[in-house]
Amino acid sequence: MTGSRAGAGSYTTAAKAGAPGFAAVSRFVAEVESAAAGKGRLRAGYVLAGDEIFLLDRCREAMLNAFVPSGLRDFCLSEFDLAETSIFAVLDRAQTPSLMAPFQVLFVRNLRQLYTRGAKKDEFAALDRYFRSPNPQAVLVFVADFLHIPSDVRRMDLDGKNRFERLRETLGEHCGMVELARVSEEDAMRWAVGTAQTEGVRLDPDAARELVDALGADMMLISSEIEKLLLYAAGRGRITLGDVETMVLAAKQRSLYELTDAISARDRARALALLQGLLNSSDAGDDAAIGHLYMLARTFRQMLVILEKNVRDSRAIWQALWQGFRMPPFAADDLIRQARRYKSRRELTRALRLVARADLELRSSPPNKRLVLERLVYDLASEPKPAAPAWTSAQLSFEG
Repeated sequence: MTGSRAGAGSYTTAAKAGAPGFAAVSRFVAEVESAAAGKGRLRAGYVLAGDEIFLLDRCREAMLNAFVPSGLRDFCLSEFDLAETSIFAVLDRAQTPSLMAPFQVLFVRNLRQLYTRGAKKDEFAALDRYFRSPNPQAVLVFVADFLHIPSDVRRMDLDGKNRFERLRETLGEHCGMVELARVSEEDAMRWAVGTAQTEGVRLDPDAARELVDALGADMMLISSEIEKLLLYAAGRGRITLGDVETMVLAAKQRSLYELTDAISARDRARALALLQGLLNSSDAGDDAAIGHLYMLARTFRQMLVILEKNVRDSRAIWQALWQGFRMPPFAADDLIRQARRYKSRRELTRALRLVARADLELRSSPPNKRLVLERLVYDLASEPKPAAPAWTSAQLSFEG
């Protein structure tokens, strides 16, 4: 069986530096590869807990590379969504040996369904029965991306802690728990430097900092931009701050702030045209929707802080926004101007609610991601509907 893809060395580098998410991926990849080589034992099930998509994808790649040969993919790999398929049907498939493949990998998404609407005693009883005598020729991989695990787990909110403990008390009794915490800015910088180093390229520290700051420590975006920067720096062996400003900030950030400028000006036609340009210029196409959504949410949160702290010039903005939550210097004046177009905190919180709703829709695998973003931008650039008048007690009694 094949091992993990190139880049696994950077996981080890980050793990040594104490990065929780990278360390979890490193241990998972090592266990999977060891089992595939016949030197270790694969567990009957795993829970990938956390919403860090970059790390989730790395875990998935490791499992596919080790146990799903490309020629047998249709027979080895099964994908389930618990919103559409019951856990009983999933377990039935896991228990049934495949006549065409020596081993089966079953990915189970939308795990939240097991922890909502009722006790689900029958479902958990069925899981308990299966794991007491699992099929040795199958592995169940549960994706618990409804959990948000911050880079510092001590900062996890009470609701998140309760959901995580519930997950550990149920599936954690039988499955290996892989905690995919969000990547901190320092760990993202180390990963970027380490990844460049494995390709024989030096990434300058100030360039790494600018890259991470510009992309909000979003690992999916950072990994995509690193690939472009490596190609751009081919032959020179070095990526400088100027390279990052040329390849990342100009292409990504300036277009993003042009989009939020059109949104804040309520110019729907220009906003939709700029969105199309962003999507068309991205190598990932519509699959980059989550990344664009993240940057929109970050920008609106920045504007909310600017408005609440009454920031009026770029000198004050660095005091209002903390390290790691700042925009590139070229965007400071533009963002202050955009924030002041909103009359109240309510308008910006409305924008954040719209972004959160679109995020939920995108993570539910809609048939058309571009349409989700277009509808979001249209709503953001539209004037909010006036609230319905409140009825007074006197009016209610009169109407009665």
